[in-house]
Amino acid sequence: MRVLQPAEWSKPRGFSHGVALDGPGRWIVLAGQTGGDERGEYQPDMAAQVGTALKRIVKLLHEAGAGPEHIVRLTWYLTSRGEYETAGAGIGAAWKETLGRNFPPSTLLYIDGLVDQRAKVEIEVTAFVPAA
Repeated sequence: MRVLQPAEWSKPRGFSHGVALDGPGRWIVLAGQTGGDERGEYQPDMAAQVGTALKRIVKLLHEAGAGPEHIVRLTWYLTSRGEYETAGAGIGAAWKETLGRNFPPSTLLYIDGLVDQRAKVEIEVTAFVPAA
C-alpha cells in the first residue's frame, strides 16, 4: 500500500488523503461497527464507544486473517460534534491501542442518530490484504 501525499500539500493528522494498491490480494469489507460490547451494552461516553468499536474492528479483521495495517478506508458516523471534540484525547488513546500508527483515508460524518439510539459512533472499514 502506498500512501498518496502530494509534496505541496500539508500532511493530515490522523488520516491519509488516499492510498494506492497494486497487485493481487484479498478485499475485506466490514459492516459499520458501533461501540456496543458483546452483550449489546454501551458506555455513556464517546471515547469509550470509539474504543469498543475499534476493538470490534480489529477482532473482525483477525477473523479474516488481517490486521489494522491492512485497513485502506474508514468511514465514521458520529452523533455529536461537541462530544467528538471533547473526547479527542480518549479517542486518540483508543486509536493508538488498537490501530497503532496506521492512518488510512478516513471520512467523518455527523448525523442525527444511529439505529440503536444509545450508539454515538459507527465505523465502516475496507481492508486489503496483498497476496503473499
